[in-house]
This record gives sequence, C-alpha cells and structure tokens, in this order.
Amino acid sequence: MTTHAPLADLTDDELTRFLQDRQAAYDRLRGEGLKLDLTRGKPAPEQLDLSDALLGLPTSTKDRAGTDVRNYGGLEGLPQLREIFAELLGTSPSQVIVGGNSSLSMMQTTIVNFLLHGGVDSPRRWVEEEKVRFICPVPGYDRHFSLVASFGIELVTVDMHADGPDMAAVEALVKDDPTIRGIWIVPTYSNPTGAVVSQEIAARLAAMPTAAPDFTIFWDNAYAFHHLTEDEAKSADILSLTAASGHPNRAIVFASTSKITYAGSGVAVLATSEANIAWYLKHLSMASIGPDKVNQLRHAEFFGSAQGVRDHMAKHREILAPKFAAVDAALTDELAGRGVAEWSHPTGGYFVNLDVLDGTASRVVQLAKEAGIALTPAGASFPHGQDPRDRNIRLAPSFPGLDEVRTAMAGVATCVALAAAEKVAADRDLRVGAGQSAS
Repeated sequence: MTTHAPLADLTDDELTRFLQDRQAAYDRLRGEGLKLDLTRGKPAPEQLDLSDALLGLPTSTKDRAGTDVRNYGGLEGLPQLREIFAELLGTSPSQVIVGGNSSLSMMQTTIVNFLLHGGVDSPRRWVEEEKVRFICPVPGYDRHFSLVASFGIELVTVDMHADGPDMAAVEALVKDDPTIRGIWIVPTYSNPTGAVVSQEIAARLAAMPTAAPDFTIFWDNAYAFHHLTEDEAKSADILSLTAASGHPNRAIVFASTSKITYAGSGVAVLATSEANIAWYLKHLSMASIGPDKVNQLRHAEFFGSAQGVRDHMAKHREILAPKFAAVDAALTDELAGRGVAEWSHPTGGYFVNLDVLDGTASRVVQLAKEAGIALTPAGASFPHGQDPRDRNIRLAPSFPGLDEVRTAMAGVATCVALAAAEKVAADRDLRVGAGQSAS
C-alpha cells in the first residue's frame, strides 16, 4: 500500500504542483463522459436475481394451519414467517408482527399512533405535549430524521461512535428532559458508518433513567443479516435487555426483507413487548383487515427457515463484498496518508462513511456531479441535511457493477484530493495575507 505525504506538510511549491496535477486528472475525468450513481443503497440486479424463485411461489393457497391466505384476517402476519423472524431477531413469535413490504411504513404508523393515541406508557397523546424531541445519532439515516421532522418533532443530535451513540450525551438528555421521547438506533452495521452497538451500550440504553415515562428506542435492525465477512456481528438483544431492566415497552424493533429478497415486494417486521404488540394491532385494525398473506407465504416457502435466510444472505455477500473492497482500494490508493480524508471499513451493511477535509464535502459532491458521478448530497446523514463541519459524505456502492464502482470511486478520490488541495492552498493564502496585513 502506498502512503502519501500529508498535504499539510508539503511546501508551497509542492502543494502548487499537486494542485495542478489533480486539476489535470480531474479535467481528464470530466472528459470521460461518465454517468454513474452512488446515491442510494439499492440492491443490484444480480442481488434481485437471487430471489427470482419467488415468482413461482407459493405452491399452495393455505398456510401450515390450513388457513386460506387469499382471504381476510391474520392481522399479525403468517405464523410460520413470524417464527422465522422471531428466531432471527432473538425473540418469541408472540412478540413479532409481519406486515407489508416497508418497515419505514411501520415506523411511520408507530409514530402516528404515539402522536394521536399515546403509547402504552404515555401519560397523554404526544399531540397534547407542548414539545416532542427525538435523539438522532449522527451521522445517521436521513429517512429516520425526515420522518419525525415531518410531524414537527424536533431533532437533537449526538455523536455516533463505533460502538453506538455517545451515551454520556444520551443519558444527560433523557434524565431530566421529559420532551425527549425517543431515539433512533440502527444497531448493526449502522447507516452510514457501519457501527455495531455493543452489548454494554445496548444495556445502558435499556436501563437508563428517563424523564419521559414512554421514552422509546426505535431500533431499526435493517442490516442485521447483511454481513460482508464471515465474521458476523450479532445484534444486541434489546428486547430482553429492556424487559430485564424493568422497561419492557421501551424498545420497538424493525426489520424487513427489502435488501434480502425484492426491495419493492418483500415483507416488513415489527418486534416488541406483547403489550406494545396489542397496542399496535388495536390501531392497525382500524386501517386493515389483514396483510398480503400470499406474499408472506411466498417468502415462508422461499426461506423455509431462519437458516434459509442466513444461507441466502451469504449469496448477497459474494456480490457485495468485492464492491466494498473496491471502494476501500480506490480511496486508499489516492488518499492514504494525505491527512485529508477518513473512511469506514464496514464489515456489513450497505454504506461507506467518508469524512473529508472540513469545509470541502459540498465541493467534492459538486466536482463529482460535474464529472458525471452522482453522490448523496453532502450532509445527508445529518438532520435537515446540515452537517456543521461540511465534511460527511455517504457512499453507496451496492447498485453499480463492480467495474463501475472501481471507476466511480477512482473519480471520487480524485475529487476529494482536488477539493482538499484547493482548500489547503486557499488557507495558506489567507494566512500569508493576514500576516502581511499585521506587519
């Protein structure tokens, strides 16, 4: 591996030559006429192909108990599919609901129920509160943030570390402030950093004193089974931890097969306490007489068991792992040692977190766009898209082909280097000018 000299250590002449060289490389990049997209973490067509056997399923119109899946009923979802996900999530089938294709929809429904009805432990409906606030670990998942913000809920940020959110900050916020009603957590291979919440952090979240009696952990285990290596991270069992801590209704777990089978035609899962399950189903019964049990049976037959899901995900890993390796290789080749960028090395999930030189992320995204490489907007992983340091970029290498990922990431690395060189050069000019004025 080649390690370059830090840009900050270059002489003025060396920095000028570096800037000119990277400008020339960027001009060549623009001339290639690229049209590449690294904006969203979508499964690639090859990944979707892995589930094409679904199109020939189900082979029956009845589930294991003899219930006709074409008819009404079964609001909580198909029993055999609830069993599969209960095993995967480490809970019991009685604590699992299987729904339609979108876990995000289940999250929104849950928020709406808290707002309009109040939760099991709520003293009143959230709409009757003067203010409702949510803790948002950053960088994090933009759709979580925009979902609650769309209802006028205020967002409070804390830093996301490699083992979970900054717990000193979280505990200080929830201890005395009853307006803090929830926290978003992506516990395993978080979006976008790839962080995995440790058992210790999960236990602290479960047990911590909160001023709000209905403080809720929205535990979105979207990537729990999306391993990139054979060393598979195990999600903390938040439901057992909250129950053992005397807060059985504190956590609601979400998951889906959106990145397991068909992104638009999968199944979503909610797991929580039995009291919360009854609360959720009570309000859901006003909106539905039952989910798409035909699709649920299709998935139950396709997987067969929890082990069937694990075996299926190993096939995804074979497709995805080389793309993530290509991201790391391109960034390392151009940026290692320059002191202008840091990036995550995830062992699962769908994203690579890239932190560039402060004040240059927007410039990097602009340069990439002009070169035909679409990136997620700078700061997208922060509430309202506002990164106070303008340094964070989320990379999503799953959808393009491997060669396209290599090409795109070489281009992104060039843009990072050019933007950094521009910034360092400009800062030096400012310092020189300030010194001359002072003298």
